[in-house]
Amino acid sequence: MRVVYRGLAVAAAVAAVAVTLVVVVLPSGPDEVAAGPVTAPPAAPSSSGPAPSPEVGEPVQAAKASPTPSASLAPGYTAMEALYADPRVPKLTSEIRKIKPRPPARLVLKDRRTGLAVPRLGRPWKAHNPAPFTTKQVLPRQRGTSLRGILVTCPLPIMEQKSPRDTALLAARWTLNHHPKGSRITWLAAQPVKRGWMLIYRVKYGKHSSRAAVVVMDGGMSKPGLAFVTVPDTQRKHWSDVGRVAAGVRVLG
Repeated sequence: MRVVYRGLAVAAAVAAVAVTLVVVVLPSGPDEVAAGPVTAPPAAPSSSGPAPSPEVGEPVQAAKASPTPSASLAPGYTAMEALYADPRVPKLTSEIRKIKPRPPARLVLKDRRTGLAVPRLGRPWKAHNPAPFTTKQVLPRQRGTSLRGILVTCPLPIMEQKSPRDTALLAARWTLNHHPKGSRITWLAAQPVKRGWMLIYRVKYGKHSSRAAVVVMDGGMSKPGLAFVTVPDTQRKHWSDVGRVAAGVRVLG
């Protein structure tokens, strides 16, 4: 019996050692891991040199996500930073020409919501159901394409910037939502106008293009008004109407 008890004691000791080893080898439970501090990766270094290391106890800031050419903004970026990072919209330089002044249009379409008046274009242009805009004029549809000339007005659909020029640039970028996918802008004319700014540009998509213009103007409402016109190359004989509209937007009254 003494031999049996001695054997049982040895077995118990071996089991205790095994349990101890299991406790040491197994990882901590999930609650213990989650309770530990989790920090964001350090911000990417700037072009002027590596980012300084944070002081002990200072929270580490997350790096900015790169802005994308979509309508939305990447976290931490301003609207203008997103614009400058958008390859679809080139930089507007002082070399871009201006257009000659034109006499006011005799017939206008009044938009009371924006406080603006735009030229009422003659046939084949015609007034159309404006939704989601406040006024709308269109050219007839052509067989084989869904693209056609349009002229619309509405309260500014983007955030107003400190300068009318910057606001107009963002408005032109916004109009790419109303052109075929993959469209890119080439500036044709740019200049300040009374209480606003005007841009004329070409929109290239594949083998085709449109001529377009935006005018951002303060019509005395809570937000500036936007006039936007675009005509595809399948209706290029009406391209002169783009310049006529751009030069003809006026404040009511």
